[in-house]
Amino acid sequence: MTTERRYDIDWLRVIAIGLLLIYHIAIIFQPWAMFIGFMRSEEALEGLWKPMTMLNVWRIPLLFFVSGMGLYFAMKKRNWKQLFFERGKRILLPFVFGYFAITPIHVYIFQAHYNMSLSYYSSSGHLWFLGNIFVYVLLLSPLFFYLQKNDNGRFKKIISKVMSYAFGPISISAFFMLEVVLIKPQLFEMYAQNWHGFFIGLLAFFFGFIFVYSGTTFWQTVSKWKWLYISLATILFIIRFTGFESISNMYFTAIESVSWILGVFGIGYSYLNKSSRILSYLSAAVYPVYIIHMFVLYAVALLILPLDIHPMLKFIGITIFTFIVCFLIYEFILKRIAFIRPLFGLKWKFNRNVKTLSEK
Repeated sequence: MTTERRYDIDWLRVIAIGLLLIYHIAIIFQPWAMFIGFMRSEEALEGLWKPMTMLNVWRIPLLFFVSGMGLYFAMKKRNWKQLFFERGKRILLPFVFGYFAITPIHVYIFQAHYNMSLSYYSSSGHLWFLGNIFVYVLLLSPLFFYLQKNDNGRFKKIISKVMSYAFGPISISAFFMLEVVLIKPQLFEMYAQNWHGFFIGLLAFFFGFIFVYSGTTFWQTVSKWKWLYISLATILFIIRFTGFESISNMYFTAIESVSWILGVFGIGYSYLNKSSRILSYLSAAVYPVYIIHMFVLYAVALLILPLDIHPMLKFIGITIFTFIVCFLIYEFILKRIAFIRPLFGLKWKFNRNVKTLSEK
């Protein structure tokens, strides 16, 4: 069975993880960094957080949406046994390995930086995302296989019809607002290792699958109305950013989050659905880079933070060298040593013809 190759989805996945790295680096320059387990610069760049507040309500949900879309393409070529085995290799194995061997490295660097007693501490850390994804695969795959088996059924026709209107895609905001009602998160943007992050990820993963399942209608709609979604998101962000407590709340933030994501999908479908060698390389590299980026970031920060230079130069330096070192580790170690590859989500055998997300 063949499927349409969707390079825009691959690009969005690459861009989202790139933004994640920059976001984590920006945290180092906030006065509250230590409270969430990050190294902290003695010289803050609080102004740096202003653009980050725009990103932080949709960057992680976007990755869950994309992951749900990725599962749709994976199911096109696999039965349920093959799917669970393949997702176990690609997601569960790197998660378990990272839990015991990768996240303790950046915890160790953190301890060394603050002259704390050095001790081994296993944790999911930033890899909590992978653990959630694997659980979603287990929970939702039976439903997804049923929908796939009834591909021409009434449900798909209804979903496709709803998605043909501008309000159709954004109507899913109601489910994210309901999640806020039921879970009552302290902050909408706090996703890591809590029930809010679990359920908002579950919803995003589910609707990511549904969007692709519904057919080309969804993509035509978000492409047509992308600037409407971006405009709505911008208005809601301005309200949230200016702090009008009487009208700014997490229900509006849920709508803002979905609006940003729909706008991003529309922009991607309109302008990024093109193949390139750069995409082929980055699509393969971005997953292992995501796995290792935290300990690389901490190691680079350990060297740059003590320098007597302007904090903005420190931020730029940490950003540049984190990306460089991560890709050097990927290119010369993770990519080339056969027994290491599966521990970082790479194919078990070296293959130069790396497939994109829509082919997996």
